[in-house]
Amino acid sequence: MAAEGHNVDANLLELGRDHGHYFQRKTFTKPTYCHNCCEKIWGMLTQGYVCEVCNFVCHEKCMKTVVSYCSGVALQLIKNPVAHTWSEPGHIKRRFCNVCRKRTEDAMSVECEVCEYYVHVDCQDLAVSDCKEAATFVPSLEKQSHSQYHHMREGNLPRDSRCVVCKKVCYSSECLAGMRCEWCGQTAHALCYRQMDGNCQFGLLQKIMLPPNCLTIPRTELPMEQLLNITASSEQSTSLSSPCKITADDVSSGGDEGKEKEDYEVLRIFDGNNSLRTQVFRTASVPKTASAQQIRDAALRRFHIQDTPENFYVTQVINDLTGEEETLEDPVPLRNVKRPEGRRAQVFLRYRDDPDKAVVKIYGGWLRVPVTFCTLNVTKETVVQDIVSESLEHFGLDRKTWNRYNLIEVSLERGVAERTCNHHENMLQLVRNLRKDSLRRYHVIRFYVQEKEDPHDHAVFVGNLPVSLAQRQYERILLKLLGAKEKPFTAIGPIYFEYGSLVITFNTPKAATAAVQKLQGAVYEDKKLIVLCLPNVQPKMLPPDSEPLLVLVNVKSGGCQGTELIKSFRKLLNPFQVFDVLKGGPLVGLYVFRNIPKYKILACGGDGTIGWVLQCLDIAKQDAACFSPPCGVVPLGTGNDLARVLRWGGGYTGEENPLDILKDVIEADEVRLDRWAVVFHEEERSQPPTAPAAEGGAEGEGMMNNPEDQTSMIIMNNYFGIGIDADVCLKFHNKRDANPEKFQSRLFNKTQYVKIGLQKALFERTCKDLWKRIEVEVDGKVIELPNIEGIIVLNLLSWGSGANPWGTAKEDENFSKPTHYDGLLEVVGVSDVSRLGLIQSKLAAGIRIAQEAV
Repeated sequence: MAAEGHNVDANLLELGRDHGHYFQRKTFTKPTYCHNCCEKIWGMLTQGYVCEVCNFVCHEKCMKTVVSYCSGVALQLIKNPVAHTWSEPGHIKRRFCNVCRKRTEDAMSVECEVCEYYVHVDCQDLAVSDCKEAATFVPSLEKQSHSQYHHMREGNLPRDSRCVVCKKVCYSSECLAGMRCEWCGQTAHALCYRQMDGNCQFGLLQKIMLPPNCLTIPRTELPMEQLLNITASSEQSTSLSSPCKITADDVSSGGDEGKEKEDYEVLRIFDGNNSLRTQVFRTASVPKTASAQQIRDAALRRFHIQDTPENFYVTQVINDLTGEEETLEDPVPLRNVKRPEGRRAQVFLRYRDDPDKAVVKIYGGWLRVPVTFCTLNVTKETVVQDIVSESLEHFGLDRKTWNRYNLIEVSLERGVAERTCNHHENMLQLVRNLRKDSLRRYHVIRFYVQEKEDPHDHAVFVGNLPVSLAQRQYERILLKLLGAKEKPFTAIGPIYFEYGSLVITFNTPKAATAAVQKLQGAVYEDKKLIVLCLPNVQPKMLPPDSEPLLVLVNVKSGGCQGTELIKSFRKLLNPFQVFDVLKGGPLVGLYVFRNIPKYKILACGGDGTIGWVLQCLDIAKQDAACFSPPCGVVPLGTGNDLARVLRWGGGYTGEENPLDILKDVIEADEVRLDRWAVVFHEEERSQPPTAPAAEGGAEGEGMMNNPEDQTSMIIMNNYFGIGIDADVCLKFHNKRDANPEKFQSRLFNKTQYVKIGLQKALFERTCKDLWKRIEVEVDGKVIELPNIEGIIVLNLLSWGSGANPWGTAKEDENFSKPTHYDGLLEVVGVSDVSRLGLIQSKLAAGIRIAQEAV
């Protein structure tokens, strides 16, 4: 369903004052609400009007003020179509379908992962591809020339919604009503929203929003799911891509409800040869005495085709598509229709083609010309090259430069799919073939003139490669996987050697698309590669006070709560500023934001995820414009000790409003956090030489041990343990890695910690007499250790999900009150597993050993 707005152009179709609706008088037998004014429809007879196509209900008095276009024509009115990214099918509660306007819990439904668009699976074919346009940068326009407009969506408003114009409640739980901007969240009544200011300022999130006019996305033929790094499940992909047979009651048609009465007949209607081959049809119930015109009009409504009815006719379906079809003629056209045994009558909806000419619309699209489209006549001699030349002239461009442009065939059926037309392709034959195969598909296909060369490079992120290889080795691997002898990419880098990840750059969309399609299914050393197309940020277009927020979410942290959270953030912010760290890691988002001079990070996950983000930031900041962006935390993990100390809470419960989290990010104060490098040296073992070697000889060099080769370093943010604490954590980590599907909640995770601790206390005292086997040196002095089985080195006053091993006792003269920014480390001893349990229960503290700067 689309409403009047910036991205909707009513001039794309010839519509009457009813906004494409087929209104019929209706007597309602139960309480019904007007979809325009939200008031109840009263009266005993002919109470109101209902659209036969989309079920829009309204008073007679409201018909003159309707702003919602019928779903049968809405798809053809969108100026810049953007495909939706569908979720997995399910029963979605308290929502209405944006196509048939019925409740979504009544049947299997899907929702867009990026905007507030909901639709039944059976209505998905008719969904309007008007998702949020998240990347709109145009090189030819200056910063001052860019304007952000509201993207209005009808219905499914939050419960507390109030009209920004009249200040009254505009939420309705009874029907699909009210309007909301997908960017700023402003809501209004259908009768009021025309009075809203057309420009959008992104509302409360203006400061952290990444504006669409600062972004470009690779101009490839890849689906939007891949550009947004959203992967649908295999089952979902199969169900959404396979053809479906739409029956009479799949989409309401004004009360026939699929019931075949004695004086009515249900017809199977095919809109072309392709629909007959795939057995994808619509059904319509018509009177047995219906005229050919009535059958034709019913078929047009069922396929949501808004065009001159006289251009169409209905024929009988024949088995041999090469044969001649018999046109249905009055007075009783259904009398002679053949009915296969046990099946309903089958008819074709056909278009009256002129064999010598046709009319096509050509759209300017991303050329950003003053006119949306131009109408051209084509003949038997017209080829695509001629169409491109004439279109350029209509758009005010030089027709002699036709060789710089392509004609793109864009299909809006089940999303947005593109095909580049050959310059020598016959245009009239192309149009006739489209009409013959499927009239519905023909009416949702557009032709765009587009520049061949993309002004921006295309960056592709490749992960899961072997770590710590040389650049030439990575190049050889890529060339082997691409099956190319010469490099199809223009540059490689940066290379993140520690993670086996890199970025390759292409200068043409065709080369980038081909590489992604080859690499996305490639496997190297038994690892499937991670391949992502990356957006390009234009920092010069950012407002001066803007601090865009980079959102990094671990969807599996703390019981997989991140799945719903990442969906909410994609809807509230620009979806290209929200990343799932399980697909490529934090380095993907950090690379995209590398040229932004000032930004913030919101890391959503457990302490391990936060440490991962900070570690990747240490790697990526060397080439970044912002050296040290502030980082907020949404605690999704089991412990969440860093989040507790920084006052982000002990754990996300799922009841918090994601909008409030983003408000907290804007208002949060910046504090410093100590981070420590922990260096591990392998124990030196003296081995007597087996044979003397000459000084400086090759053999002698080969036997020398480089100390750096036996040294490893990690960064510590929270704490690290030696002994019993580390032993318990390691065993938990190994169990979770072996069966990740079992560790889906914080409560279960904590019970596993307790179980492992009891096993260690009763049966496995592997750390007994640890104090005799280790030596602790602080500030050059060796510390005498008490009888302990574990040592915890603290940077935070929160350990093991909120416990404080240092204790809350009054500080004595030897120790100062610790903080996470004092430049000091605290060393605490643990006597046994039972003491760990007491510390966890906050009934006791550890043994204070030392507090020093390292």
